[in-house]
Amino acid sequence: VQLQASGGGLVQAGGSLRLSCAASGGAFSNYAVAWFRQAPGKEREFVASINWSGGTIEIESVKGRFTVSRDNARNTVHLQMNSLKPEDTAVYYCAADPVRIGVTPRHYDYWGQGTQVTVSS
Repeated sequence: VQLQASGGGLVQAGGSLRLSCAASGGAFSNYAVAWFRQAPGKEREFVASINWSGGTIEIESVKGRFTVSRDNARNTVHLQMNSLKPEDTAVYYCAADPVRIGVTPRHYDYWGQGTQVTVSS
């Protein structure tokens, strides 16, 4: 499966962005999909995920602000990010696994190219 992430940009603190991860080349509706982010000088960290049945997980720092959803008809997973903070600034990546969710980057073989999110204070 090939993944393409989009939707990043520059936004002021308190603003919103909606990231999209579009897939092609596989039975995407069966895949577990996760969002990771990587800030300069930091390791790539798990942010949120959604499994094939729509079950979601988010890290504590984004709970209540970020929502992950999927549109299987369009082979797309979205990350709605509200109340953005400067510490959310990072390159955001989507990743997919045909079996189950993982919270470490090494769990995933399929990655999108990343989309930059910059939140100004």
